[in-house]
Amino acid sequence: MTGLLWEYDGYDPAEERLRESLCTVGNGRFATRGALPECAADAVHYPGTYAAGCYNRLTSEVAGRPVENEDMVNLPNWLPLRFRPAAGDWLTPDTVPPAEHHLALHLDPGVLERRTRYPLGDGVTLLVRQLRLVHMADPCLAALRTDLTAEGGTVELDVETALDGGVSNSGVARYQDLDGRHLAHVETGSDPPGGTMWLRCRTRTSGIVVGVAARLSAGGAPVTDAHEARRAVQHLRLSLAPGRTVTVDKTVALHTSHDPALSDPLRAAVDRVASAPGFDDLLASHATAWEQLWRRAELDVPGDPGRILRLHRFHVLQTLSPHTADIDVGVPARGLHGEAYRGHVFWDELFVLPYLNLHLPEVSRALLHYRYRRLDAARHAAREAGLRGALYPWQSGSDGREETQRMHLNPRSGRWVPDHTRLQRHVGSAVAYNVWQYCEASGDTGFLHTEGAEMLLLIARFWADSAVYDEHLGRHRIRGVVGPDEYHDAYPDADRPGLDDNAYTNVTAAWVLARALDLLRLLPEPRRRELAEQIGLDDETARWEEVSRTLHVPFHDGVISQFEGYGDLAELDWHGYRARYGDIRRLDRILEAEGDTVNRYKASKQADVLMLGYLFAPDELRSLFTRLGHRLDDDTWSATVDHYLHRTSHGSTLSGLVHGWILARARRTDAWGFVQEALRGDIADVQGGTTGEGIHLGAMAGTLDLVQRCLTGLETRDGKLWLDPVHLPELSSYGFSLRYRGNWGVALRLRSGLLEATMPPCSGRAPIDFRLPDRVVRVGPGERVRMRLPD
Repeated sequence: MTGLLWEYDGYDPAEERLRESLCTVGNGRFATRGALPECAADAVHYPGTYAAGCYNRLTSEVAGRPVENEDMVNLPNWLPLRFRPAAGDWLTPDTVPPAEHHLALHLDPGVLERRTRYPLGDGVTLLVRQLRLVHMADPCLAALRTDLTAEGGTVELDVETALDGGVSNSGVARYQDLDGRHLAHVETGSDPPGGTMWLRCRTRTSGIVVGVAARLSAGGAPVTDAHEARRAVQHLRLSLAPGRTVTVDKTVALHTSHDPALSDPLRAAVDRVASAPGFDDLLASHATAWEQLWRRAELDVPGDPGRILRLHRFHVLQTLSPHTADIDVGVPARGLHGEAYRGHVFWDELFVLPYLNLHLPEVSRALLHYRYRRLDAARHAAREAGLRGALYPWQSGSDGREETQRMHLNPRSGRWVPDHTRLQRHVGSAVAYNVWQYCEASGDTGFLHTEGAEMLLLIARFWADSAVYDEHLGRHRIRGVVGPDEYHDAYPDADRPGLDDNAYTNVTAAWVLARALDLLRLLPEPRRRELAEQIGLDDETARWEEVSRTLHVPFHDGVISQFEGYGDLAELDWHGYRARYGDIRRLDRILEAEGDTVNRYKASKQADVLMLGYLFAPDELRSLFTRLGHRLDDDTWSATVDHYLHRTSHGSTLSGLVHGWILARARRTDAWGFVQEALRGDIADVQGGTTGEGIHLGAMAGTLDLVQRCLTGLETRDGKLWLDPVHLPELSSYGFSLRYRGNWGVALRLRSGLLEATMPPCSGRAPIDFRLPDRVVRVGPGERVRMRLPD
């Protein structure tokens, strides 16, 4: 195996959860954390396997009240394979400190390798080398190869392998008081005895049937069954002469009742693993599938940033692969890598789809279909709120209802406190934005005129119905919401949650209304009539036009206010809090533990107002504010950036990304520190232990998009690729390929003030217009054009 490695040397229990997350391997359908197969779940290790879209709902008692939560289920653990000298103790790095321990994630072929030397005494050691994959070509298969070598003497070795159905969701300490036992009706067996072992179970309330089967090969060594309650178990005895290696291959198939075209998940798993090829062939076809995927998502950035971006691409692609297009799932905010956020779908697709649109548009389309299938649930939520249109939930799971918890635990104070983040209604604008961006990049008018149009128009209707006219201001207002910042969820000493006129919410609502009106003008008349009949569209579009021009955007001291009344809040003693606490990213938890609240202060968790500069290019943002009756000049925007830059604690991995993006376009000298923060967010676990609970998928995808769209100024608009590159010295040379409106492999490379565009040969394809600030350059199939950029 060749290509880039992500490596860890030595065994460090304190780092194990982080390594497990970052060494997860998956294929878009399911993924398995990088835990050691000989280690069970405990305070150090946490093996976990998660299938996209596999949820279960349980009720727990919290602070004397029932609390219902839906979780992405930790499925039966297929990894267990442990070993010991005959009649000795099972070997783990915690019981027998290894003489050598090395992990290497081979990114190109998508394989996790581990190498460990266990000292056995009297100069004898056991060398363990393992290769692990979750198959990218056949999304129901996984495999583990274990090479066992005796060094310095003969070793009689007992080996035990298992499928463990006794697992629970217990990977997040904050959830330890909640019921995490999602699996029931666990059955085990072998077919035939000593052959393929299997395990079948069912989720407790959602009723999803899971079937797992494993085939063991150990060079002809006899295998015996030793099944236990909730565990399928097999044993074998190996005799290792000095220097002799015995290879144990474990091939696994996993099916659920959510899979298409099967009636019995267990029978399907048993049949599939029986017919699966050997490990070498599996490895070859797996590596080929990854090679094809890497080509479709090519991104070439030199140096250490390029190495980190390669890791980020790996995790994005194995969470949302072409296999994702075949299943009904959204974007899990923490990937398929752990249990934080319960596997829920937030607005993180806002940071993920713009990247996928230009590489795997079929995956973007499928992720938008996840939202479309839950449009009825969004319409129901709007009706429950007394409004028309569609109200998408802040946290979504299996069926589109609001999954945001009513209470959350502050681990600093140990108190359960109210959670009002369900008032983040701006998630609907994110859905609409992604519909529009996907259709611009892909040219998929079929989707735009059908499912996309329904979502966009109903979200616009919701915003128009949410807006209330204020006679005093002469403007419309949207009251009682929470913005992306999340720290502020109420006014100081208020008896109800929610804020008025969050700038991000109102401006994006105005954008949605404007795009909905554009869409109605673009639609063919027969389809426009159908939609009008289907959703009951009446003469409300005149109101949409009015609201899109009169939504209130508050200002204070010459800058955009985060929400109405923000300018009246107290200033926080930032220096004092940093001196007392050091890391104050989670300032909200610190203040709550002190009996205070962040609602009293001009302090933000993450970019809120500045998110507008992330979503919209400068010209489009100025145009939006002009539509709303405000002049947004460079001085006002620069002052706004400065204001929030000094009042943000960066309690989210998305914050550094957005600040780096904004500053790369507005003030390059200050950008690199935030770009580094975004690049290092997960690998350095800057949020203090959160990466061990699952990677931050939106931040990872956002760093890829920072190179793809921010540094190039790339926009897909009006059938053209618009480019306005900026020079960031630390990322001054890069290249990538993209897929634009049916054109595969369109390549862009920037180096030394030159932009090179290449369109591969393709008969029958029209040229692409690249629009730079000072000219339009047309590139036809098979052509390569070099463009000198202005200083």
